[in-house]
Amino acid sequence: MLCIGYAKSVPDEGLHPRKQTPHPSSLREATLSRKGRGEAGIPMDARDVIKVGMSAERTLVVPPERTVGHFVPGMPMVYATPMMIMEMEMASADAIKPHLAPGWVTVGTEVDIRHLAASPVGAVVRTTARVIAVERRVIRFEVEAFDGERRIGEGRHARGLVNREAFNKRFAGS
Repeated sequence: MLCIGYAKSVPDEGLHPRKQTPHPSSLREATLSRKGRGEAGIPMDARDVIKVGMSAERTLVVPPERTVGHFVPGMPMVYATPMMIMEMEMASADAIKPHLAPGWVTVGTEVDIRHLAASPVGAVVRTTARVIAVERRVIRFEVEAFDGERRIGEGRHARGLVNREAFNKRFAGS
């Protein structure tokens, strides 16, 4: 649908010479001008600012509110897998947030995590995230969690780069 609307509203110089459809470079600019620019109207390409190896670390003392027993009556009071994954996502976001242009954020899009061992209330859990790949709009991470020296979680996580204003507009009427 973007091609049809774009072809009708753009002068002929934006059309592919033989196919009379939007030229790929013109289509890219149309997409960027519509939803790929930040608050200052600047496009954001993660490859320009995010580098493989960027990392962050978070530390948490496991509270009762982050245990599986808190959410599911009768279950043990040990660090819940979804809470560990949330810390991994937050560490990933922390690793790249300072490098994002104004108006841009990342949202979690993929998780592939193994929870290897239980940790009780009061355990000090350290979560790490390291950038392992960067695409135009997707940043991939290797993530780990440790209780002391013991690895309790590991896996991969991906975050998508989005323009906050455009993203919020999509849900304004919901």
